[in-house]
Amino acid sequence: MADHGVPEHPRLGSARVKTLAEASGVVARPPAEVFEAVRRRVTGGGYPMRTEVDRDRGFLAVQGGWWYRGEYRVTADPAGARVEHRVVNAASWGRWGVPLANRFFLGFRARTTVAFARMLEELEWPDGPEVPPARRVS
Repeated sequence: MADHGVPEHPRLGSARVKTLAEASGVVARPPAEVFEAVRRRVTGGGYPMRTEVDRDRGFLAVQGGWWYRGEYRVTADPAGARVEHRVVNAASWGRWGVPLANRFFLGFRARTTVAFARMLEELEWPDGPEVPPARRVS
């Protein structure tokens, strides 16, 4: 995974950041609906995060803590909406320590990919995943 600039983030400007994990997939729903569902999902947590939203470009980023920046892009795809997710090291100090610290979190990329795949499945349902009716036990 290559380093890339972050023109979307005013504080980072054209600073180089390191991609730590990335995943993408397609949801069979209109891009505008998917974008709003992703926005609600990633900005509704209990952690203090800076948020950037650019609906025109289908771009959303959340950034918090020392190094974490999660970026999402939602674009049109013949099958619906393509969703791309990238986690980058956006540390402005001690940047060298992030990869070292993340070695203690073995499986970070794999867990990110699994969580993203689960999110895509849930995005397929406009009102959340279909829940089977409760079974009556007699």
